[in-house]
Amino acid sequence: MASNPTPPAEPQDSPDAYVGLDARGAERLARQHGWSTVRALPPGAIITMEYRVGRLNFEVRDGRVARAWKG
Repeated sequence: MASNPTPPAEPQDSPDAYVGLDARGAERLARQHGWSTVRALPPGAIITMEYRVGRLNFEVRDGRVARAWKG
């Protein structure tokens, strides 16, 4: 039987650090910090909730990050 693959490590970065930043600048910074996927969403967007290692989600209001979370 094959072993389960080990997922890659996530960046050692706090999502809270992105709250209040301009959305474009926050995405650029997140990619520099090693996030492989950055997803910007409008408030109340319907999204899938599966956890993806290396993904950072932003809720964007008026061009600024209002909330950020991993997965």
